[in-house]
Parts: sequence; C-alpha cells; structure tokens
Amino acid sequence: MKRLIGLVLTLGLLIVACGDDDPGVTTSTRSDGGAFPVTVRGSEISRLPERIVSLSATHTEILYEIGAGPAIVGTDLFSDYPSAANETEKVDAFNLSVEAVAALDPDLVILSFDPGDAVSGLTALGISVVLFAAPGPATLADVYDEVRDVGSAAGHSEEADALVTRMSRDIDGILAQIPENVRAYTFFLELDSALFTAGSGTLLDSIFGMLGLQSIVDPSDGPFPQLSSEFVIGTNPDFVFLADTVCCGESAETVMARPGWAEMSAVRNGTVIELDDSVVSRWGPRLVDLIRTISKEVYGVG
Repeated sequence: MKRLIGLVLTLGLLIVACGDDDPGVTTSTRSDGGAFPVTVRGSEISRLPERIVSLSATHTEILYEIGAGPAIVGTDLFSDYPSAANETEKVDAFNLSVEAVAALDPDLVILSFDPGDAVSGLTALGISVVLFAAPGPATLADVYDEVRDVGSAAGHSEEADALVTRMSRDIDGILAQIPENVRAYTFFLELDSALFTAGSGTLLDSIFGMLGLQSIVDPSDGPFPQLSSEFVIGTNPDFVFLADTVCCGESAETVMARPGWAEMSAVRNGTVIELDDSVVSRWGPRLVDLIRTISKEVYGVG
C-alpha cells in the first residue's frame, strides 16, 4: 500500500530503437542546445545534458515524449513506459544510493522526492539535479509547468511546449463533448485494496471534478484519506474506479465478492471501472488517456 501511495504522491517515476511501436516516442533532435546555462526549479544546469538519469516514472515518460530518449542512461524501477525505458540501467529510487547513480556518469538527474538527502550528495559530485518535489501537481496548469521545466532541463523546450499544446487541445476536446446539464455522478476512486483514495488538493480529484464527478470523500479529509468499507457502501457511489488492478489484483469481480458491496449501485449497474494503475499514478502525456477513459465510461464520449 505505501509503495502505491508513494507513486501517486511523488511520481508521479536509452536510445529509442528504430521502429519502436510505443505511441508518443520521438527521436527528434534537441531544439535548444544553445540555451544553457538554464535554471530549473532552483537548480542550475550549465550545459546540454548528454546523460540523463530519471528516477521518476512520470518524468521518464515526459522525457521520452519530448525526444530526450537518446540521452537517458538510467531510470527508476517503476519506469516501464515506453518500452525503451526497460532497456536502461535501473536504480531503486526508494533505496537510493548516490554511488549507484554516480556510476552511470550522469550530467542530469531528475527526482520526484529526495531520499536520504540525495540532492546534496549528487550536487556535491558536480551532477545537476532537478527535484520535482512531492506531492506533485494539483492542477493541469501545474502539470503543464512540469512538462515545460523538464523540457528546459533536457534541452527540449520547443518539444515540451508542443506537448503541452497537444495535451491541452486534446483534453479541451474531450471536455467539450461532455453533455451539459447532466446530473453530478458520485464516485469512489480506489488507489489500493486498503481503500486509500485521492481527496481534496490532489490532481486526481481535480481531474474528476473537471469531468463533472463528485467524490464521496469530504474535502476536510485531506489529500489521501483511507476509507472504511462501511463508509463506501453507505455512500453508495454511482461509479467505482479501480486504480489497483495491477498492484493488488482488484477487479469488478473481486469488488462484487466483498461483503456488502454487491448491493451497491455501481456493482448492480456494472459501473465498477478498471483503470491502468500506472496511468492513474502518473501525470505525464498519458494523462490524456486517463481523462478520455473516464469520459467514455461515464458519458460515452471522448
């Protein structure tokens, strides 16, 4: 449970082969190699990075999408998309060894949290570090800022701007299709089998709200409250979204088998929706896919 919640809170977490079938992978040249030195999130990057270590699956996806894949020499254990990320050297970001990272000879390291004061240790070795601190973005505007900052750090500002434009256009297009004056459906988003969910102040809560959905969680419960089974049953949400299908093996069938859950509206109406854990826990380019999936499941559009 802690590891999944950590992904949601912080992730957020190689050379691209010719003919790679993964969507969104690009091999464009760096657009602004002469724009250095540049300061990103308080860290100065003196020159165009040639060897990047990304210890955040979210930012790994962004780097590949904006064409920085050829510079990536290492990624964290959860960076599994696109498939090229699986061919890089792997580093355990939750038990981070400064020596292990330094052995990859990076000139840029990207982190989404700072275990064991790794930033200081890496900086002392002359390695540029950009820290995108927890809990991550709370709004789409924050997401777009992170994409642009990754682009600046990697020397791909133009590609990052283009990605923001595409994401914004696609998301606006999805939202424009949602029927007006529909009733506000209630929902429960399950992050793991211990019934942790995303509450107020989180990007996920913001996204569901944009789609006209009302969480069963009270805003006063904070960003990642743990609910009881009795509470979820009692609130009887219209939709249950499962973001623990991979990590915990949950499914519409396992939900139906839980004591008391079979009588919930979402179970009876077939609106227990299975989501891809990694897409839910990251806020990179595939955020568009998440929004489209939810819109299709709720409204039939997207």
